[in-house]
Amino acid sequence: MAVWAGKTTLSLSRRLGHGGSSLPGMVALRIQPAILSRLATGLGRGAVLITGTNGKTTTSRLLSAILQDAGLRLVHNRSGANLLTGLTSAFLESSSRGQVRADIALLEVDEAAIPEAIRELRPSGVVVTNFFRDQLDRFGELDTTVALVGRGLDSMQGRGFVVLNSDDPLVASLGRERGGHVLYYGVEDPACGSLVMTQTREQRQCLVCGRPLGYEVFYYAHLGRYRCPGGDFDRPAPSFRAGTVRLEGVRGSCFRLSSPDRPDVDVVVPVPGLYNVYNGLAALTTALELGIPPLRAAASIQRAAASFGRMEHIEIDRRDVLLALVKNPAGFNQVLETVLATPDAAAPDAATPDAAAPDAATMRGPGHRFLMALNDKWADGTDVSWIWDVDFEILARPSSNLGAVVTSGTRAYDMALRLKYAGVPETLIEVVPDLGQALGQAVAATPPGETLFVTPTYTAMLELRDIISRRGLTRQFWETGP
Repeated sequence: MAVWAGKTTLSLSRRLGHGGSSLPGMVALRIQPAILSRLATGLGRGAVLITGTNGKTTTSRLLSAILQDAGLRLVHNRSGANLLTGLTSAFLESSSRGQVRADIALLEVDEAAIPEAIRELRPSGVVVTNFFRDQLDRFGELDTTVALVGRGLDSMQGRGFVVLNSDDPLVASLGRERGGHVLYYGVEDPACGSLVMTQTREQRQCLVCGRPLGYEVFYYAHLGRYRCPGGDFDRPAPSFRAGTVRLEGVRGSCFRLSSPDRPDVDVVVPVPGLYNVYNGLAALTTALELGIPPLRAAASIQRAAASFGRMEHIEIDRRDVLLALVKNPAGFNQVLETVLATPDAAAPDAATPDAAAPDAATMRGPGHRFLMALNDKWADGTDVSWIWDVDFEILARPSSNLGAVVTSGTRAYDMALRLKYAGVPETLIEVVPDLGQALGQAVAATPPGETLFVTPTYTAMLELRDIISRRGLTRQFWETGP
């Protein structure tokens, strides 16, 4: 009855033009609270759960491409609904008469839901990407989030494998004195990092003795090669490493994968940014642990499409619109760095010093154009004070070649105020709270053949994609990808 009710709800929801990503699971769980664990017993190879602050959706999208190319049938919450109701909906979508038609479940899971998800699904593997401050109104400070994930891993009791990011001290700390099979991945290319960190760092102290961590190199935020001065807590040596990293703006990135007892493999990641190098590396580490050959896994990643709203390209009126989801300072900083590293036809002379005051008259016209959409709904986090920790000051530098910014969403004026305080000339900022109107104006102001960079928070991204999909320019988010 629970399966029938859930699948009926899913069918009706899709017919009405909604995603049906959580409501079917909610209905089924009300009828049979144990439905998730019962459906999961039909999986031949168990479940792999992916959690962490940033990168869950992209990592699971890349890994799903690898596993499907290997011939495995998946239960996959590709819509991104990552609470227990969303996980149950994913199982319902892949079931028939109470039987799951899949070999393995690949599920991204909200950090707060990971303890219960592990208890219900008893996964064969768990991947932890990173930890950053995010939705402080839900989670509080980071120690709460880390403790939630740690509690979930403890309940595995040594079963299965755990994949951890060695470059994030908060994630790596979860592997200390942990039984079972723990795998570490990390970047091994100082050339793509910096000796000085100017971004917000989430972790500064050794988690054992409290002394400030020393860094040999920062990759971004608090990710890097770190060491406790007293030797109490050092970065674990990663077995799965990304070397010779090359970032190519919004076109993507590539690196050389090194792994135990296997020849090195060159990997092309079709989604841009150093943070997506980490996501690709996490997906590859998990795939190799599941027995997928490295060359086959690398080829699958190269063919994978971007997740909806995560560095997703959509053509609108001969303009390339790039949707880049943002939800916390670390992620927004990485998006800005990636965008500004992309060559622009109207870029100023490289000799122009950054220290020079920006001239609005010379900056107006062609250049990097943004639509920044900030919402404060429950799924975004109602506290938007995090925007003050984003390094918007880089947009005020002449070398950024900023053409214009449209701010939109329920907190459009907050975003405009933050940009003003960052030094962005008021003449380059336009406030349009209505998302549909803002998209239309931003697209119209972008020259044909150029790129409009759209940086929305979660609910703003869903609203914008709905507006675009209703114009027939892209598929609905629940229809995208594998």
